[in-house]
Amino acid sequence: MPLDRRVEGTKIVRRRAVTAVLAASALLLAAGCSSDSGGTPGPAAGRSSNPSAAQSAPSREAAEETPPAKGTVKVVRTVAEGLNSPWGLAPVPGGGGLLVSSRDEGTITRVDEKSGAKTELGEVPGVSAAGEGGLLGIALSPDYASDRMIYAYFTSASDNRIVRMLYDADKPAGEQLGAPDTVFKGIPKGFIHNGGRIAFGPDRMLYVGTGESGDKGLSQDKESLGGKILRLTPEGEPAPGNPFPDSPVYSYGHRNVQGLAWDTEQRLFAAEFGQDTWDELNAIKPGDNYGWPEAEGTSDDAKYHNPLAQWGTDEASPSGIAHAEGSIWMAGLKGKRLWRIPLKGTEASADPQAFLDGEYGRLRTVVSAGGNKLWLTTSNTDGRGTPKEGDDRILELEVS
Repeated sequence: MPLDRRVEGTKIVRRRAVTAVLAASALLLAAGCSSDSGGTPGPAAGRSSNPSAAQSAPSREAAEETPPAKGTVKVVRTVAEGLNSPWGLAPVPGGGGLLVSSRDEGTITRVDEKSGAKTELGEVPGVSAAGEGGLLGIALSPDYASDRMIYAYFTSASDNRIVRMLYDADKPAGEQLGAPDTVFKGIPKGFIHNGGRIAFGPDRMLYVGTGESGDKGLSQDKESLGGKILRLTPEGEPAPGNPFPDSPVYSYGHRNVQGLAWDTEQRLFAAEFGQDTWDELNAIKPGDNYGWPEAEGTSDDAKYHNPLAQWGTDEASPSGIAHAEGSIWMAGLKGKRLWRIPLKGTEASADPQAFLDGEYGRLRTVVSAGGNKLWLTTSNTDGRGTPKEGDDRILELEVS
């Protein structure tokens, strides 16, 4: 049955207390967004430490291997071409293909990662695409092997919401998606800043990056779902151990979160769009305030968690991020490049390094393909790019 979150407007309706909060808090995974509209990239230390054992133990961080200051990127091949406004990308386990969402068409397509052949699963009902809204992030259930559920974040006529749908590959093309069950709704929508990235964490909880929909005041309002990272159970309830009782809010003070990724120590990182000055890569600590709109980039105010790296908005406008080979890899839209940020714990161990500068246009989503491989999607058919023959495409990369 659909799960109606019954969130009115942008306010979170308080639910009954979660009795397991204190016990489950030990399971918290520490984890932490620019306009498409200049500056110099560079590391910036975050003030707050992460409460998990992995992040609070200096000896463990010191024992982690630090990646080289400089890395490499090789484009191995073009996996697929001819995609329209691709946004979300979800690899199916066991070589089952790559699922791609089309923001503007509201469809999900399976791409054979070997041949590049495309099969449309179907159209997601209720998608209202306009501006930066539409069918955005997708993720596979943590129990996908048994339940075959696809989660999707999309803009409807009234809000941004999350649904889940059964994927049945045995049905004819175009009819492989089951009816959507609403898992969570009431996230503010706008012509801009709809967030949209979703991902299941190592704790099997659903993490959601939202935007403030152009209303700056929502980001600092902990009762609002806008400008936040949310943490939910797979059924759409506030996850046990969240920092604010009975609330899905995991961190706040964000402008527009479109990148979520974990490192090998289960620490969460998030990419965030700035306005006119600084885009950010943040290490996320539960309950922390990341500053928007009072702070953009680094701040001298200790109540705001500073980014670990920042960029001028012409150089980044970040969307998806992935972790591989000890670094965060961040796709840039207006920046039209792939950034490598080598890590030592939750800090940048060297200056960010840019690759593919302008070679493929706008870059939207980057996903780990295992080991030193990444999947990378372009975003030139989204209304802000200049499409070339073959756009949009999925690329396979080797990185170090």
